Amino acid sequence: MEQIAFGTDGWRAPLETFTPVRVRMVAQGIASTLQAEGHDQPVVVGYDAREGSRGFAEEVSRVLCANGFDVLLSERDRPTPLYAYTVVDRECAGAVVITASHNPPSDNGIKFIPSDGAPALPPVMDAIADSLGEPIALPADEHGSVREFDPLEDHASHCLELAESILEDASGSEDADVHAHLEGLTVAYDAMHGSGREATDALLERAGAGVERLRCTRDPEFGGGAPEPAAETLEELVEVVTSGAADLGIANDGDADRIAVVTPERGYLDENLLFGALFDWLLESRSGPAIRTVSTTSLLDRIGEAHGESVHEVPVGFKWIARGMAEHDALVGGEESGGFSVRGHVREKDGVLMGLLTACMHAAEPIDDRVDRLLETHGHIVQRKTSVPCPDEEKVARLEALADDVPDVVAGAAVDSVNTADGYKLALEDGSWLLVRPSGTEPVLRVYAEAGTLERVETLLEAGERLLESVA
Repeated sequence: MEQIAFGTDGWRAPLETFTPVRVRMVAQGIASTLQAEGHDQPVVVGYDAREGSRGFAEEVSRVLCANGFDVLLSERDRPTPLYAYTVVDRECAGAVVITASHNPPSDNGIKFIPSDGAPALPPVMDAIADSLGEPIALPADEHGSVREFDPLEDHASHCLELAESILEDASGSEDADVHAHLEGLTVAYDAMHGSGREATDALLERAGAGVERLRCTRDPEFGGGAPEPAAETLEELVEVVTSGAADLGIANDGDADRIAVVTPERGYLDENLLFGALFDWLLESRSGPAIRTVSTTSLLDRIGEAHGESVHEVPVGFKWIARGMAEHDALVGGEESGGFSVRGHVREKDGVLMGLLTACMHAAEPIDDRVDRLLETHGHIVQRKTSVPCPDEEKVARLEALADDVPDVVAGAAVDSVNTADGYKLALEDGSWLLVRPSGTEPVLRVYAEAGTLERVETLLEAGERLLESVA
C-alpha cells in the first residue's frame, strides 16, 4: 500500500495519512511476520507523548490479541529504549512503539523492535510490508490478553548496574558507588515535553546528581515545535549551563532514544565530539572497537588507533550500528545525530542510559577538558551537512549517475578512496572527506563534509552541491 512506506526507522507520516485503519494494517503485518517466525511470546506495545499515541497503541494491542498474542501495554508514554530493554529482559517476541520521534506534532509513526532488542533489519521490515492487510478475526477464546505495565524500574536498575560496572573497572574497585561519584554534580535536564521526562531526570536524581528540570511536563504539541534537540531549540538549557547555574546540560528528543549535551565552555556540544569523548572515556577502563556510520567523525578512528582499537564504518541508520556491534563485540556504537549504545546494554540507541553515562564521564573529568585534550592530540575537526532537494523517485538515479562521474580531485585535494556503502563518501588526501547520500526520511540528498576548519568544510559542501548538480 503506497501510503505506508517504511523508512530508516519504521513508518512515519502526517496524521491525515497515519490513520487507525492503516495502523491496524501495519499491526497485522507485524503479527503475521511474528507468526511466520514461530513466535508465541508476549509482545510489548508502547507509545510516546503525542496526542492520539495511546489510542493508536490500543488499536495495535487489539490486532495483536486477535492474532493470539498476549500484550504488555505501557501504562503511560515512556522512552522507546525502555521498550527495547523490556523485550530482551522479559524475552518477548518484540515491541511495537507508536512514536514519530523528533518529527513535529502533526506527525506520528510506528516502529517495530524484534526479539533481540535491536532495530529491525530490512528483511524483517520487508516481510512486514508484504504482510500488510486487514486484521484477522480469530475466535474470541483464542484471543490473547492485555496487561498494563511500566518499564521504568527494570530499565533504571539495569542502567545503574551498568554505570557502576564501568566505574568499578575505572577505579579497580569492586564496590564503586555511582552516588558518591555524582555527588555534588548538578545537571540541567530538558525533556522538550517528550517521553524522557520522569525517566532521564529521575535516573540522574536516583544516581545522586542534582537535577534542574526544563520542559519536563507533557505537552503533545511540544511547545509548538518539533522535539528535536539542537542549538537553536535548546537556548534556555545552554543559558542555564553556560551561566554556571548547572555543571552539565542534557536533553533528549521526543522519544528519548537520542541525547544532546551542553557544556559550560562549548554550549551545545557537537555530537561527534561527544562520541569521541565517550569512546576515549570507556577506553580508559575497557577495551573493544567502536562502530560508527559513514556520516560520523573520523576522530573516532584516531582515538581508536591511539588505544590500539579498531573502528568499523557502517551505513547510516542505527540498525547497521547494532549489527556491527554484534559482529565485532563492540565497546560502543553511535552516530553523529546523537544515538549511542554500549556493550552490556541492548543494541538500540538509548538517550536515557546515555544521560547517566555522560554525567558519570563529566564527573570523572569535565567534558570540555577531555575534548580539548583530544583535539590537541588528534587534530581539530569540524563537520557540517546540508540538503539538496530531490524527489524520492529520483534519488537512486541521481546517485547511480555518480558512478561514472566520481571526480579525481575535490576542492583542490585528490580523492584517496571512495566508499559506496551508503551513497558516495570521498576520502581526500588532506584528511578531509565529503559524503553524498539519500535521506531515508525526506525528499532530499544529504551532503556532509568534515575537515580541520569551518572554511574548508564550507568549500567541500559547495563542491558536493556542484557535484550533485552535474548529475541532475
